[in-house]
Amino acid sequence: MKITEGGVTAAKGFEAASTEAGIKYKNRKDMAMIYSQVPCHAAGTFTTNIVKAAPVKWDQKIVRESDFAQVVVVNAGIANACTGAEGLGYCEKTAQAAGEVLHVPTDAVLVASTGVIGMQLPIEKLESGIKAMAPQLDGSLESGTEAAKAIMTTDTKKKEVAVQIEIGGKTVTVGGMCKGSGMIHPNMCTMLAFVTTDIAISKELLQEALSEDIKDTYNMISVDGDTSTNDTVLLLANGMAGNPEITEKNADYEEFCKALNYVNETLAKKMAGDGEGCTALFEVKIVGAETKAQAVTLAKSVITSSLTKAAIFGHDANWGRILCAMGYSGAQFDPEKVDLYFESKAGKMQIIKDGVALDYSEEEATKILSEPEVTATADVKMGDATATAWGCDLTFDYVKINADYRS
Repeated sequence: MKITEGGVTAAKGFEAASTEAGIKYKNRKDMAMIYSQVPCHAAGTFTTNIVKAAPVKWDQKIVRESDFAQVVVVNAGIANACTGAEGLGYCEKTAQAAGEVLHVPTDAVLVASTGVIGMQLPIEKLESGIKAMAPQLDGSLESGTEAAKAIMTTDTKKKEVAVQIEIGGKTVTVGGMCKGSGMIHPNMCTMLAFVTTDIAISKELLQEALSEDIKDTYNMISVDGDTSTNDTVLLLANGMAGNPEITEKNADYEEFCKALNYVNETLAKKMAGDGEGCTALFEVKIVGAETKAQAVTLAKSVITSSLTKAAIFGHDANWGRILCAMGYSGAQFDPEKVDLYFESKAGKMQIIKDGVALDYSEEEATKILSEPEVTATADVKMGDATATAWGCDLTFDYVKINADYRS
């Protein structure tokens, strides 16, 4: 597997465009479009929140029922959530507008929105934005990067990644972009992500690959414990790499799954590390667990602990908060057998052994915890299962950003 440049336009046949539509933000791009030169198999995973935004309902139907997909239209600023029949109607109008200018069926157009909940979309601005973007579509890496920037809300940086693999003697590319900074809590999924690939693969296996992979990637991140109404991951495969179509779970399928995992995990970590107001990516590894489910429960409990997140912000080796979060997770373990380590580029240190603090240097621990990426590893000594979760520290700025988000 080779890491390459770009995001959604890295794969063959995919183009992107972006524009300043003036939906909510001023003096910045706030709409993006992804287009495939040929029809794609589409897969998707969506929020488990009972309150589902209109675009989620629209995309679920397209992914489930349409023969193919070819276009994705995304807007930032307004989420089109809790907007009733009118909001769902705007999804159809958006798809119709894109279909008309790009000469594809309405049910081949996926839509996504992010931003404030409860506001209706200014549909005329979306329709104008689509007309402005269509002539600008191109497959350059720059156009993909600009699209990644256009879908940001409180994000501080664009998020994209691409890799290449060899399948059936052909070079296959998997690339993606995402946005997510707040209202991030895993349960498929907590943000918007768009992954494109030129691999030839059956729709059924494409969906299975995505559904399995989110369990260890997007579902293992949390910023603030709030599961969004708009969470969407879309995966489009157009087959333009020219490899023999993958129709069974063989070595080629496994190779594709590895590439997909790298892209999804990288995007997930970029979101966790760009949590609203955060200063550090906080990684939690549970090792020695009896089962994978136990390890997942423990890891996610620690990254969602507000007290632990605050300690990471303060560069404080307050290991008791980690053990406490593990203890109320609901997973069974023996606290008197737990070993805990802190690690970063500044070094690695064991903090507790068999549930009891070691005679460690607080100064050295603070140095380790002062890096922009920090890992806590807990060994519960019950088996061979492991899980890794990603979150961030909890800062003053998180409250400031969310106290005035609508204004």
